[in-house]
Amino acid sequence: MNETGIKGYRLIFGYLGLFMMMIGLIVLLPVIMVIFDAGEASEAGYFIIPGALAIIIGYLLHNMIRGKTLARLERHQDAILIVMIWVTAILFASVPFMLTGIYGFTQSVFESTSGFSTTGLTVVDVTVTSKTFLLFRSIMQFFGGVGLVLVLTSAVSDRYGMRLYHAEGHYDKLLPNLLRAARLILSLYLGYIILGTTLLSVFGMSVFDAFNHAIASVSTGGFSTQVASIGHYDSVAIETVTMALMILGSTNLVLHLLLFKGKLRKFAHHAELKLFLFFILFLMPLMVLSFGQATGSSFGTALRHGLFQFMSAITTTGFQTVASFHGLPAFFIVGVIICMIIGGGIGSTAGGIKQFRVALSLKHIWWNIRNRLSNKKTLHTDFIARYGKDIEVTQNDLLANNAHIALYILTLIIGTTIVSAYGYPLTEALFEFASALGTVGLSIGIVGFDTPPLMLWTFTFGMFLGRLEFFVVFIAIAKLIFDARGKKVL
Repeated sequence: MNETGIKGYRLIFGYLGLFMMMIGLIVLLPVIMVIFDAGEASEAGYFIIPGALAIIIGYLLHNMIRGKTLARLERHQDAILIVMIWVTAILFASVPFMLTGIYGFTQSVFESTSGFSTTGLTVVDVTVTSKTFLLFRSIMQFFGGVGLVLVLTSAVSDRYGMRLYHAEGHYDKLLPNLLRAARLILSLYLGYIILGTTLLSVFGMSVFDAFNHAIASVSTGGFSTQVASIGHYDSVAIETVTMALMILGSTNLVLHLLLFKGKLRKFAHHAELKLFLFFILFLMPLMVLSFGQATGSSFGTALRHGLFQFMSAITTTGFQTVASFHGLPAFFIVGVIICMIIGGGIGSTAGGIKQFRVALSLKHIWWNIRNRLSNKKTLHTDFIARYGKDIEVTQNDLLANNAHIALYILTLIIGTTIVSAYGYPLTEALFEFASALGTVGLSIGIVGFDTPPLMLWTFTFGMFLGRLEFFVVFIAIAKLIFDARGKKVL
């Protein structure tokens, strides 16, 4: 029996209106700085205009479906809605930057994309930027890290909300009820941010800097209030706290729950955790030795910087303690690139290919070798450790995993080629685009205020695709094209 009620694109735009009103509230949030610093009052107008505009337009759009009978979202329309929500958030969040008269459209969209995608690459000079705008960048990273759609769809019935949350790239169903899941996730992140702010303040940061860095660490975003990033403070204690927060942010949320419940055996029996420990034991020491030999640093100094940059890269946070990556040994740079490409855990705020996919791909290679060496009559059932259980892996799982990795690498190659066409060495171009695609934020010096527009758009699309994990974007585009032609998506 067919459902009756509003459906199709009218339903999509009606939902978008609801989300747009909430996006308007997010854009208005930085105005709260006026309460703490009256000198910031002159900055309020930059946010009030786009925030109010988003709420008004959103209200008008939502009126198309409010109080009416609604049908189900059709197949793949959730992908269209996800992409629309993200594009809308990015565009409205770019307006405050444009209203300053300092940043053009390209630079503003780049900065807001970097914020919501939790990348941390920036065209902003933090030495002359107001606290209101610095707070705004952190707010974008908070909502982008927690899950922009998680926060917004918690206001929508669970009938559609969980589907949208999964479509955004969150595959682990923490709780069957989206509102309960949203409260749990927000509670975890807010708890970590409060704890991080407290510790960073105790160890020497101002409360404002501590709050912004705590958000950027837990969201694995990497926006800093200082030009030299974490290196500005030259504090082992601050670096240690920051690394702990980065690891928490890049760890699968299900593992957080297992740890809090004291299920240590299940926590330890997880493929991502094992792969992460492998890289800590083998790649990180080599990076430390490489850094020490090339810079002539003591072992303590090499360990301090090598470990921090390893953690910053593999958690895809993007904080730095080294002044520049120029002049550092090739092996160290390659190690950072590998970490940025691999990334953090699925179901976390981190980017990259994700450790679970890499672990599954490595197991697939081993299974292939094993099958070739074993008797052809022998049938093997393949398993991978996930949250304390050995989960059977199907051929569809392997095909989806390999397709994602192949698409990621292909995009990495294309983006690197475009950047290198501007005359940058291949290694530097690969470093910078791997940082954008992995939503990392480490920079070798290519991204800046004067970066050519085409290159900024290349990084912008890389950050967008990397955050939404490719397929939801491509499915949305394909659905729009097929609908425009009056055809059905196969």
